[in-house]
This record gives sequence, structure tokens and C-alpha cells, in this order.
Amino acid sequence: MLSKLTVPAKAGVHTDQQLVQRYLKGEEKAFEKLLNRHKRKVWTHIFLLVRDRDLTEDIFQDTFIKVVHTLKSGKYSEEGKFLPWVMRIAHNLVIDHFRRTKKMPLVRSNDEHDVFATLSQPGKNVEQRLVNVQIDTDVRKLIDHLPPEQREVVLMRTYLGMSFKEISEHTDVSINTALGRMRYALINMRKMIKESGMVLDRA
Repeated sequence: MLSKLTVPAKAGVHTDQQLVQRYLKGEEKAFEKLLNRHKRKVWTHIFLLVRDRDLTEDIFQDTFIKVVHTLKSGKYSEEGKFLPWVMRIAHNLVIDHFRRTKKMPLVRSNDEHDVFATLSQPGKNVEQRLVNVQIDTDVRKLIDHLPPEQREVVLMRTYLGMSFKEISEHTDVSINTALGRMRYALINMRKMIKESGMVLDRA
């Protein structure tokens, strides 16, 4: 009976984890190889979210500055998952940007209570728009009071318009788990609305 043959790795080709270890031992070129290997995918991911080249470049640089800082501080522990880890850092920086600028395009929920309403209100007068801005501010406050895992899904879904498949990939959970977190987030937000007596009806 023939034994299974193993295909040897190409000479000079290292895994991400091997390159990380070499970089941690002082080999700067190892990080250059990691950067060159993954930069296109990370850059594209950021650009698809922010749709602005200059902003993409800024977030891309911030991402790898944070990667370097984390590696050198000895806090990296994602064995064999370097790229997903970098993508999560980039993704979180994108979310941080949207939260700072408050340019968060909310989308409508198909659930029984429309918590998220669109920001743009063409044809509305100034007073009505001010009321709507306050509603959007109140919604963001509700989101901030959600448990971290629920808040993350809501941010990805409503601020960035990500599909539940994309959310599951970025958070390393199943699609059903991502859906469940969104559902519980909506339940919790409705509860907070009821308890506070908040009114979210638009003018």
C-alpha cells in the first residue's frame, strides 16, 4: 500500500506565521513580505467600505501602524490567522472613522419596528430635518448602550451596509449567530425605547 505523498513547500516561501516569527526576531524584511503579500486585499477591502482613495490610504497606513505596534508589544496571538486579524483591525478603524465623523448611512430594517431610518430627507423643511437629526442621534446613543457583540453587528450592518455573510466572516462567527445578535440588538433597543419613553417617529 502506497503511503500518502506530501507536497513540499516551495523553496523560500514562508507561511504568514513563519514571517511573523522572523519579524519578531528582528528580520525587518519578513514584515515587508507580509505587507506585499496582503496589501492589495486589505487596501481593496477598506476602499470598498469608504469609497475614497485618500481616506483609504490613511486608514491603510493606520492599520499597519497598529499591526506593527501590536506585534512589537508581544500582544499578537492569532496563530495562523494573520490576514483575518489584519482585516479586523482595518475594519474596526473604518467603523471608528464613521463614528467620529457621524457620517453613518443608516438603512431600514424589515422588522416590525423601524428603528433605523434613512438620514436623507429631501423636501423636508429645516424644522423637520432638525427633528430627524435628533432621532438619528438618539439611535446612535441606543447603539452605544448595546452589549459589545451586538453593537459590533449593528455597526457593520447599519453603518457600513455589510451583508450578514460578510459580518460572519469578519467576526469569525456563523451567519446564524450574526443574525441572532442583530435580532437581540433590535429587541434590546426596542426595550430601551419603551423604558425611556423615546419617540422615534419622523416629522
